[in-house]
Amino acid sequence: MHKYLRAIGFSNIKKRQELDKVLKDVIQNPGERQYVSTGDDTIAVEFRKEYADLLGIAVCGTYTEDAEFEYDYYYPYIIGQNVSSAEEISIERHIEKDSYAGLCDDLKVGVSLIFLLQNRMDYLKYRNGNMRPEAHASVNFAAMSTEGSVVLPLMKDPVRVISGKDREENRHQLLAAAREGDENAIDDLTMDDIDTYTAISKRIRTDDILSLVDTYFMPWGIECDLYSVLGEITEGRLLHNSLTNEAIYVITVRCNDMTLDVCINEKDLTGEPAPGRRFKGIIWLQGHVNFTM
Repeated sequence: MHKYLRAIGFSNIKKRQELDKVLKDVIQNPGERQYVSTGDDTIAVEFRKEYADLLGIAVCGTYTEDAEFEYDYYYPYIIGQNVSSAEEISIERHIEKDSYAGLCDDLKVGVSLIFLLQNRMDYLKYRNGNMRPEAHASVNFAAMSTEGSVVLPLMKDPVRVISGKDREENRHQLLAAAREGDENAIDDLTMDDIDTYTAISKRIRTDDILSLVDTYFMPWGIECDLYSVLGEITEGRLLHNSLTNEAIYVITVRCNDMTLDVCINEKDLTGEPAPGRRFKGIIWLQGHVNFTM
């Protein structure tokens, strides 16, 4: 059973037979189906069906020469509505199945983001044409969570907000220069990190960590596409699964100057996701790459 099925409203599925009924429904009554030749006498196929706005299940497999569908794997998905990054992207196939992971080295976040590629069929079509479309493509990030909470916002001085944006822009420029091997930029970043560490070490003795840190985005656990995030909520929508009628929150979160949509079952969220507040939780990152020619 996929852990994140509950994030799109299937928390009551406990048995394999119950899951098989849902997957059969996706295959027999898909809202979307795509096919692409793999070049080895098989055809890759993907069935999708939405159970709420932009939320659903994808079932992937192949058609053999006898026109029989062979099931490979499935996953729940959420389609993000915001362009999160326009940095160069790398795409690699997973070892155990015909799914793909994307890697985006975005300076805004400070870590290399690894995510599940949602539109693998588009990628296969481009790849079959001997093209490398990911070199100049943007990506819409989205995520699922099974544990999250709403945190109160920080009181921000407007003057400090403006100066903070200037510092972040300067830091992004330094990071870009450091990536190219600029030793002065590397030294400046090192000194800035030392100053930040010293300031936080002093304040952490009396202040709560959530009053010191506005947002963060960092790897979590041993799975490469899981992250712990804290970000500002810009929008929160309450949806219902059309099959189970479970309530699902889709929360638009701005984290480290990057915007992504997070879906979470109402049962798993503590607090009300109102704009201006912050979302804190563990997410499974997915991405829809906007391929260009």
